[in-house]
Amino acid sequence: MVKKQPIKSCSNGLCIKNKFVFMKNRFAALDLGTNTFHLLIAEVIDGKIHPVIEEQRHVKLGEGGINKGFIADEAYRRGIEALRYFKSVLDKCPVAAIKASGTAALRSAENGPAFIKEVKEKTGIDIEVIEGKLEAELIYRGIKAATDLKSSTLIMDIGGGSVEFIFCNNDQIFWKQSYPIGAARLMAAFHHSDPISKEDITALESHLSTMLAELKEKAAQFKPEKLIGSAGAFESFALLETETFNKDPFLLQSDNYKYDLGQLKTVLDRIIASNHEQRAANKLIIPVRTDMIVVASILTAFIIEMLSVQNVAMCRYSLKEGLLMSLIV
Repeated sequence: MVKKQPIKSCSNGLCIKNKFVFMKNRFAALDLGTNTFHLLIAEVIDGKIHPVIEEQRHVKLGEGGINKGFIADEAYRRGIEALRYFKSVLDKCPVAAIKASGTAALRSAENGPAFIKEVKEKTGIDIEVIEGKLEAELIYRGIKAATDLKSSTLIMDIGGGSVEFIFCNNDQIFWKQSYPIGAARLMAAFHHSDPISKEDITALESHLSTMLAELKEKAAQFKPEKLIGSAGAFESFALLETETFNKDPFLLQSDNYKYDLGQLKTVLDRIIASNHEQRAANKLIIPVRTDMIVVASILTAFIIEMLSVQNVAMCRYSLKEGLLMSLIV
């Protein structure tokens, strides 16, 4: 028999001892991305994820070094401090198992192994650096837990270091790939003026055309009926569309949101034309995305145009939920 533990309902790292749960159903996932470190503690019951704690720290691990192959000193420090904080949360809310995965920044950084070793020494957390295709598969598993993929679908996940694309339906992944074109990389390489210049946009789009030639071929093969953007910048796009066009805020309460294509294009165009001060003053754009959302918008608009996408949606589930589902035996 599994012993019940008197811990539940955790918020901001504090646990309220007012409910018993079976520990065997509670898991923790740490998604250690290039921009943001995520901690999700949740109970998984009958294939459904019931969050207990959701925490994030905008560490910007790729700042100053993403295109140079190392983690800069300040970013390194922010990453260590974030994981020490996550460990304090985990100490208050015990779980049956923990899965911590590092993605693009830790994949490519020369000092990534040193970072992983220091995290282990200071927190006891074991970080597994996962390859891009496994990251894509886990993103699929996460979105599948919240979304009906009944028709041929293209999932797109914009990270700071990489972008994952998955052609799929409910039954299988047809094709998946990870590309080193994350928002932090693109911003460092192409966003040289504010607002971004037409010359920078042209250079960025030319780069994307070269990098994503195979994606275009696969889209012609699998003919996706829908594009689903997972979390991140796509959440900001949904917030901006809702406010800009006076839509019912209730639409944002679900884990899934369907865009109006014309309205989404307007939102993307306005972001691309904006300057830093305008974006920083917009309460719907979180600080870590203030500048990176520009290249994320150009990338999203490019994909919609290149693949002639007519239906676009957002799902709040992504890698961290896929990590949780991977822990279920």
